[in-house]
Amino acid sequence: MSIDPYLLAKWLHILSSTVLFGTGIGTAFQMVWAMRRADPHQVHGVASGLVIADWLFTTPAGLIQPATGLWLVWLAGWSLTEPWLLLTYGLYALAFVCWAPVVHLQIRIRDLAAQTACRGTALPPEAHRAFRIWFALGWPAFIALTVIFWLMVTKPPLWG
Repeated sequence: MSIDPYLLAKWLHILSSTVLFGTGIGTAFQMVWAMRRADPHQVHGVASGLVIADWLFTTPAGLIQPATGLWLVWLAGWSLTEPWLLLTYGLYALAFVCWAPVVHLQIRIRDLAAQTACRGTALPPEAHRAFRIWFALGWPAFIALTVIFWLMVTKPPLWG
């Protein structure tokens, strides 16, 4: 029994996009929930988990996405310069540009929470500032990935 390369690429692409999007939504919810309570012990635990989740799930899925996407483009015979694909590339780059600093911010929040938990003090303003930036960066990435899903499903004939 042989596996159809197109169906394999499509399955891997859908699976990795589900992991990428689902991990992003899940980790965002967890961080928002923890930061609302502002308990340094809880924030440290959640932020530590988020850092691990990004390395175990988001990073591999984020690398698999463009690889399987290009594989699908090649297998389907589309031009790499289809307008809807060009928009997809730009939106994916936007999501990445937002995600890269988020990882650093999660590490910073984790470390600040660990320090304050050990001292028995409240989270410092720097942790709340890092969280606000983290939160703000999540929205363009979320919107970009949502639009990419729409583009993948509809493959609209943009610009004529």
